[in-house]
Amino acid sequence: MAARPILIGSEVYRHSSYGPKHPLAIPRVSTTLDLIRAQGWLAEGQYRDGPLAGVGALTRFHHPDYVAAVQDAERDQDLDPARRQRHNLGGVENPIFGEVFRRPATACGSSLLGAGLAAEGAVVYSPAGGLHHGRPDRASGFCYFNDPALAILDLLDRGVDRIAYLDIDAHHGDGVQDAFVGDSRVLTVSVHEAQRWPFTGAVDDRGGGNARNLAMPRELNDDEMAAARDQALLPLVERFRPQVVVLQCGADALHDDPLSRLSLSNRALWSVVAAVRDVTPRLLVLGGGGYNPWTVGRCWAGVWAVLNGFDPAAPLTAASRAVLVGLSWSRRRGTPPEPAWFDRMDDAPRPGPVRPEVRDVIRAVMAP
Repeated sequence: MAARPILIGSEVYRHSSYGPKHPLAIPRVSTTLDLIRAQGWLAEGQYRDGPLAGVGALTRFHHPDYVAAVQDAERDQDLDPARRQRHNLGGVENPIFGEVFRRPATACGSSLLGAGLAAEGAVVYSPAGGLHHGRPDRASGFCYFNDPALAILDLLDRGVDRIAYLDIDAHHGDGVQDAFVGDSRVLTVSVHEAQRWPFTGAVDDRGGGNARNLAMPRELNDDEMAAARDQALLPLVERFRPQVVVLQCGADALHDDPLSRLSLSNRALWSVVAAVRDVTPRLLVLGGGGYNPWTVGRCWAGVWAVLNGFDPAAPLTAASRAVLVGLSWSRRRGTPPEPAWFDRMDDAPRPGPVRPEVRDVIRAVMAP
């Protein structure tokens, strides 16, 4: 019998926030972990505390002067103007906050731990990971360090020479694609909203030959995501024959997320997780975007259920309802959350026609 999946988390996220007005003011990883436990989905021996990545690990991808700048920003809760500008630190996008080094460094340590376990044959889930915009010398898109790139580099260092990186975040995984441009050992595939920040990842962008980008129109529905899964994602993975798959499972493509205009249910994302789980024995699943506390927490808890073969649509326990009722979100400016968010882990399906423009994207990505 295959070993049970491993969940990596940390308490550093429970009381850490980018600031009250930032999209990442909401609890995400802590909500996910609380829901998983409240549902009874975590068995003894499945959980690992995510370690803090050291400077030596971080500088496998990031420049030493940048890592030092993030450390200094946390220590002093400030940074001189020149380094702020050089490293894109301290502004509205990437603020300086109490755990500005420890929080992303723990996400990196968790993904590195997960990469090692996946290399040995495990299925691993680290919802704090998936910070796919981070650049070697600067923060970008709320991402201070790039844990997927570090995890992939670690796998390569271990002798794994065929790695598929799949990214279903609403925003293009630009930092990971650019990290491995022209490296035939790594295939990067990103499904994201077209013409949305960072405004990269066009359909014809092949990233030096080893990238594929499914830049999708607004209002992407569940049936369209299923078409992308069955006609592009899975065929690309099967053709590449990876030894390890890294799946970035951002939840900002869900219908009620404020930072995209895609329209998926969490069932659509879970179906991708299930399909990828079934084609590889060695899998590292990461989080990513997601800016609605109820939708992201329910989605990511359901990812763990799928990896374990549990039904993510099982009735919520009283403890799970209490977790969800205890959340708040100032961004909604007084608009009440959907009642269903307190009653079910799964969303209602969001079906629809597969539009010609979606078929065109799939056809273009699969062309030689």
